[in-house]
Amino acid sequence: MRIKLLLFKILLFSFIISYGQDDILLKASNSIKIDELKEKLYKYSSDEFGGRGTPSKGQQLAVQYLADHYKKLNIQSVKKDSYLQPVPLQFEEKPEINLSISDKTFEYYNDYISYSNGPDINYNSKEIIYLGFGIDDPKYSDYTDKDVQGKVVVISGGEPLNDNEEYFINGTDKSKWSNSREEINLKKRVAKEKGAIALILVDEYLHRRNRYRFQYSDSGRGEKRMSLGNDDENNFQVLIFSEKHKDFLFENDLKLSMNFKKNVERFTADNVVAYIKGSEFPDEYVILTAHLDHVGIQNGEIYNGADDDGSGTIAMLEIAEAFALAKKEGYEPKRSIVFLHVTAEERGLLGSQYYADYEPLVPIDKTIANLNMDMMGRADPNRGVKNLNYIYIIGSDILSDDLHKINIDANNNFANLELDFRFNDINDPNQFYYRSDHYHFVKNNIPAIFYFSGVHEDYHQPTDTAEKILYNIYSKRVKLIFHTAWSLANRNERIKLNK
Repeated sequence: MRIKLLLFKILLFSFIISYGQDDILLKASNSIKIDELKEKLYKYSSDEFGGRGTPSKGQQLAVQYLADHYKKLNIQSVKKDSYLQPVPLQFEEKPEINLSISDKTFEYYNDYISYSNGPDINYNSKEIIYLGFGIDDPKYSDYTDKDVQGKVVVISGGEPLNDNEEYFINGTDKSKWSNSREEINLKKRVAKEKGAIALILVDEYLHRRNRYRFQYSDSGRGEKRMSLGNDDENNFQVLIFSEKHKDFLFENDLKLSMNFKKNVERFTADNVVAYIKGSEFPDEYVILTAHLDHVGIQNGEIYNGADDDGSGTIAMLEIAEAFALAKKEGYEPKRSIVFLHVTAEERGLLGSQYYADYEPLVPIDKTIANLNMDMMGRADPNRGVKNLNYIYIIGSDILSDDLHKINIDANNNFANLELDFRFNDINDPNQFYYRSDHYHFVKNNIPAIFYFSGVHEDYHQPTDTAEKILYNIYSKRVKLIFHTAWSLANRNERIKLNK
């Protein structure tokens, strides 16, 4: 009899705890309200913040607005004394450069450009070695039995095909090694790690694309080029040559002579970082990201950026408020939740790159997942006006089946949106997988989801304003992300990285 009574008490206690947790979860979820989303987004995308360009007074006001919000919620900063993480950046202009290869001279812009504003150097007759496509992959490597220490590596753009006209690495699909958004950085990283002193990449598309972008910027007709301004990022030179010189550059016994002096103006902008410490697994982290910047003021017009990315930014503030409410009610997440607002996304994902590659404020190997919110408040006109109850999901199953399932379960139980996976492909021609801040986590083997509602007619226009947000659907999308984050933070086991 006593055993039965004891079992009954245990079951009753478990039921009360479970009911209490479910009640708190519902209360936290219901705190994500349309009127609060609207109020915050109208403020954040107002003319007062001047389009939040990097750098600008308006962005500084936005940063302070975010920091004040976390302080008001009593959510602590990751750093001891500040919610701000300074990100070193630099404006770049045409460097002072003289270059010859085995006494043959070349014209800047027309023949080549300097892609990396690397260290000031004075090279005299440095040995050049041709190395195919510059790939070093388990399935194919151009570096096998090759010594590149102290040499200049010359490579071709793209990747090779086998006798069946298929790619060595991914068969019928291109791999990351020829992705136009990542190829240069990947091949640069490998050459540097192997001991080369510089890289020459020969590719017509990459030369034309960057020649136009750099020349337009250097002429004063466009925005100045921007890149990370830390020395670790700028200590290796990459030159991109036109293919019209490939027959010459792929010869043997060439020597490079080059004088190079960078022309940069350094400054800083801030990421904003806050977190709620986990109760059981405080050293495991779920990171939520959204970019705080937009494109600023152009030709006297303010580009308010309500959807891009005011929608992601305000979504994160509401999610943080929901977690803070649960904590106040006595239910802290088991794992730590980091709220990371990044700067300079519009200038090349620079704030997230700096965080992930150079100064992660929590350990990368203890970061279990990233949920990234960017342009999630509108509708893709290609879907038609009658089909609005959706969200594009990008990346959820690329690295972890657990993450994919958790997101689907959260949607089935709480949001009831159509999860649209049409862009969930690393080879999608739109390349959305590479175009927002989650990518710098993915490349560090952190499973990530990019929540996105699509490109619309107001993308990067002064007409991207708060009254055009679809607040009913937007609020459901925010709740989906909250419940996915809640599940990630409170499950008993860390999700598995299985791909």
